[in-house]
Amino acid sequence: MRLKDKVAIVTGGSVGIGAAIAKRYAAEGATVATVYKSNDEGAAGIIKEITDAGGKGKAFKSDVSDVAKIEQLIADVIAEFGRVDILVNNAGVFRTVPVMETTEEIWDEQLDLNLKGYFFMVKTLVPHFRENGGGKVVNISSIAGTGAFPNCPGYCASKGGVVNMTRALAAELGKEKINVNSIAPGNVATPLNAHLRGPGNEEYMQLMKTFTPTGIDFIDPEDMTGTAVFLATEDARMIHGETIIVDAGWSVW
Repeated sequence: MRLKDKVAIVTGGSVGIGAAIAKRYAAEGATVATVYKSNDEGAAGIIKEITDAGGKGKAFKSDVSDVAKIEQLIADVIAEFGRVDILVNNAGVFRTVPVMETTEEIWDEQLDLNLKGYFFMVKTLVPHFRENGGGKVVNISSIAGTGAFPNCPGYCASKGGVVNMTRALAAELGKEKINVNSIAPGNVATPLNAHLRGPGNEEYMQLMKTFTPTGIDFIDPEDMTGTAVFLATEDARMIHGETIIVDAGWSVW
């Protein structure tokens, strides 16, 4: 068990990539604080899967785009488990909206959750990490942050911000044994992109297969978990500020 006796916070942990990471971390021995905003049933289901498999975890309901709620969340997790060793910033929102249809509300929603929330989760945990002698941060970005796509300027801006914020945090915090790194997933099958899959999207799905060397249209969330585990271990102690792309080869083109 590579994460035995560690305590991990996973935001957006009731579905998709977050749920997969939460379950994998628990299987690797970590106690997992799964954070969610509104999906009570999904969060309860993930914790049940974890505990039924012999793991440890608890769901925490919060809005990680709100700084006051972030501060309360961190206090609650530490009160429950005594410490935090790992943070996975995963909660996010994706809106497919062209430039001229992007309202201030749509823009702010994505930047507040996908970028501001990530920063303040880290900032709030830094004093605790310092007391513990270090910590691990895994930010979930996107290939929309390492490249760009049409019809989602807010999402691309937020995820590109995550990539460079990861570098900036690593540059400042690395000397304190706080590793900050990022994963940039490709097209992962999650509720965020359900509108791009299934009937009516055959052309798009075929395009993904054609332009991905592995011939895959959508990646399973579980395929993100190995990298997330690695970055949370001491094997990654000399990796700081990096973004690892996990996209089935899409970006080689």
